[in-house]
Amino acid sequence: MVQLYNLHPFGSQQVVPCKLEPERFCGGGPDALFVAAGCKVEAFAVAGQELCQPRCAFSTLGRVLRLVYSEAGDYLVAIEEKNQATFLRAYVNWRSKRTENSRVCIRMVGHNVEAPFRETFRDQMSIVEMPLSETPLCISCCPVKGDLLVGCTNKLVLFSLKYQIINEEFPVLDFERSLIIHIHNITPVEISFCVGYMAVMSDLEVLILKLESNPKNGESVHHHPHKPNSPVTQAEGTSNETLQLESEDFVICQKPMELLGQNSEQSGVSVTLESTGLDDEKIKYFHVQHLLYRRFAPDISSYVLSDDIKLHSLQLLPIYQTDSLTSERKNLSQEKELLSLFCFFSLPHVGYLYLVVKSVELMSVYQYPEKSQQAVLTPQFLHVITSNNLQCFTVRCSAAAAREEDPYVDSTLKACPPVSMDVCALRIQLFIGLKAICHFKNHIILLTKADPEAIPERREAPRRLLSRKDTSVKLKTPPVAEAGWNLYIVNTISPVQLYKEMVDYSNTYKTAKTQSCIHLLSEAHLLVRAALMDASQLEPGEKAELLEAFKESCGHLGDCYSRLDTQYSHLALPYYKMSGLSMAEVLARVDWAVEDGSQKYERGLIFYISHSLYENLDEELSEMKLVCGFILEPRLLIQQKKGQMVPTELAVHLKETQPGLLVASILGLQKNNKIGIEESDSFFKVLCGKDGDMIPQLLIDFWEAQLIACLPDVLLQELFFKLTSQYIWRLSKKQPPDTIPLRTSKDLINACSHYGLIYPWVNVLITSDSLADKNYTEDLSKLQSLICGPSFDIASIVPFLEPLSEDTVAGLSVQVLCRTRLKEYEQCIDTLLERCPEAVVPYANHELKEENRILWWKKLLPELCQRIKCGGEKYQLYLSSLKETLSVVAVELELRDFLNVLPEDGTAAFFLPYLLYCSQKKSLT
Repeated sequence: MVQLYNLHPFGSQQVVPCKLEPERFCGGGPDALFVAAGCKVEAFAVAGQELCQPRCAFSTLGRVLRLVYSEAGDYLVAIEEKNQATFLRAYVNWRSKRTENSRVCIRMVGHNVEAPFRETFRDQMSIVEMPLSETPLCISCCPVKGDLLVGCTNKLVLFSLKYQIINEEFPVLDFERSLIIHIHNITPVEISFCVGYMAVMSDLEVLILKLESNPKNGESVHHHPHKPNSPVTQAEGTSNETLQLESEDFVICQKPMELLGQNSEQSGVSVTLESTGLDDEKIKYFHVQHLLYRRFAPDISSYVLSDDIKLHSLQLLPIYQTDSLTSERKNLSQEKELLSLFCFFSLPHVGYLYLVVKSVELMSVYQYPEKSQQAVLTPQFLHVITSNNLQCFTVRCSAAAAREEDPYVDSTLKACPPVSMDVCALRIQLFIGLKAICHFKNHIILLTKADPEAIPERREAPRRLLSRKDTSVKLKTPPVAEAGWNLYIVNTISPVQLYKEMVDYSNTYKTAKTQSCIHLLSEAHLLVRAALMDASQLEPGEKAELLEAFKESCGHLGDCYSRLDTQYSHLALPYYKMSGLSMAEVLARVDWAVEDGSQKYERGLIFYISHSLYENLDEELSEMKLVCGFILEPRLLIQQKKGQMVPTELAVHLKETQPGLLVASILGLQKNNKIGIEESDSFFKVLCGKDGDMIPQLLIDFWEAQLIACLPDVLLQELFFKLTSQYIWRLSKKQPPDTIPLRTSKDLINACSHYGLIYPWVNVLITSDSLADKNYTEDLSKLQSLICGPSFDIASIVPFLEPLSEDTVAGLSVQVLCRTRLKEYEQCIDTLLERCPEAVVPYANHELKEENRILWWKKLLPELCQRIKCGGEKYQLYLSSLKETLSVVAVELELRDFLNVLPEDGTAAFFLPYLLYCSQKKSLT
């Protein structure tokens, strides 16, 4: 049994003011209802919620056995019976019928209307007689092209709809018998036709075929199959054998069978085509493709063919491409592009819905709670009547059509509830004595009668359960019209109104954490999808409401899947994308159900957050939106547990996948006073599993982010101390970071004014040691950059430099940098001359300027001369540095001063070029 929800898809109802008990009725386009009784057809105007009013009436040749309306062509076609003879007639231009006695034109099919009479057709109804060699049993009109298919014993006859153009405003409709489909071994009880697809149904068999046209380039015509192949012959032999064996004491029953695609050719039903078109230029040659054959077995507990095992309600339902109407022929025939096609048929207790286009597959099986009498399929619902109930079931047509229309469905971009999702019943409405049902636009038409005797009934031989030759399809003469019957118009409520009710109903399941909430929200989503696909049925302004409801339903589904920890949790991502919600809005919608004092975040939400960053082209903007969401709801990242702040599962996930986002989010929380400084430090320590004095890299990343953000409540020098102490500790221990740092020294220099450009002479100093450990170069660069920055208090850090030995390049560079910032230039020169002579001139160029320029000749020049006298392995380095120093001093000093700073025991030839330059520089300038 399917699940039943007590919703309200049906709205107001009214009684159709018929004068006689209806025998047949059908909808007539968007605004009319046809009711046949006796030898008359009444047309009623149906417009929205207004009362149904008589529109016109016209007489028929005899009692109406079948009645079908075609929206394409706007005509009515009927099978009529008079004096045990059966007639097929089409009623065209019926809207011009003003009164019952108005003139009517009767003409034969294919009759070429002469010019003098054409204008008279504008103001009068025409009846087109279509004679057939065999009795017509059933009829169906193509909803797209208006072609008429007629079912007869062992054949189907196709009449193509034609237009004789009188002028641009008024066409004369006519038909051309273009094709005969010979079908052996099955006689149609009901047929359905749509754009070349044909469904044929007998009491226990269903056959679906597709007519295909060959190109008009002279290719050979294939009638497929030309003749029954061996399986068909064998089946016919079985049928003949069955007829011989059947007697008063034996009944032969064939087993149930379902054949899909090419396999359905093995059904034993042979199909051949006979083209009968008369217009040579417009003849289309066809071949036939078998799509489905299904046979059901009778209930062998009874010796007669009871109604419990007869099929009913065959229907092909098309869904068109959205906005696919063309404007080529305007009012004549609005061509639509077929997107998906579905076939429905039903046994009294079970209904079957198949997808037909591209592939043939069984989509849904409907188990009715009681015996059904008739059913109608719409893009949104399946309406079924029993003797006393109108039942409304959901369908999966829009789910299948969405996948045909959009290749991105079932991806990380878009999603749609699955076709395989269980169907459900939305309502079982009490109606006493239901006999028949039809549907058009937003209306359901119901015939009720208190008398339990059914009016329409097919007559069959009592014993022949499966004989295809048992083909007489007749109707009992109805009893004299009597009181107790009514014809109702039940208005279905708008899709938006029903959608809202379904969403409200789903809230009752929200706390139960069951699939029922997702199921009902999925049904609501598919309802809106179906309404948007059927744009021709929408009222003005309704499309905007539906689009808003569609986005809202995606948001609701995203919420549901974000709470899941199953294989479907990933669907949170596409549904949230389709909802149009920003990341901040999504995070603000998270359900904060507390369990045992802690929050639990399932894979759906984590999947959405992590993938949103990866897939967003503007990652910075994406991260900004996420941070805003975390600020709005800190409990996503931090939860209270036993009085302490601890990271959530989402925070743990972000640490592994998006650490930068996590750092930015905690920084945002701190900036908005959602978390304190000490709490932030403790959060990262707990998150990274570090105890005591152990500082994880992620916390250092956070401190660096604090410097960049320039938070007003953060003590700057205290933050400097935290960072430099960690840089120094790791450098002294040669301890690499436990994770990859989020920012390099270059990133920090570019982003933060507190990190200064590293002095150029430092690079010379570092590169002089080729054996430097590369694992901690980033920590060294960051420390050097901080020391070179404008905000750093050098004196406060000097006591902590002791672990950094000057024996290492790292220690040497930091020590010299600090002394330089303290303006201890002479000590620095001595250190560099001793440890790295090649860096002394770059150091002097950068540091010995203005009031310190005197140190070039007071300190550097004498020191270099003295060291050259001593010789040693660094002699050449000292000599090279001396030459560069002399070049600078020769420019800065006058000749007399220059002579005074030169060593008295120096070699004149060595200093002569510099003396000459110094003496000539005035003339050169």
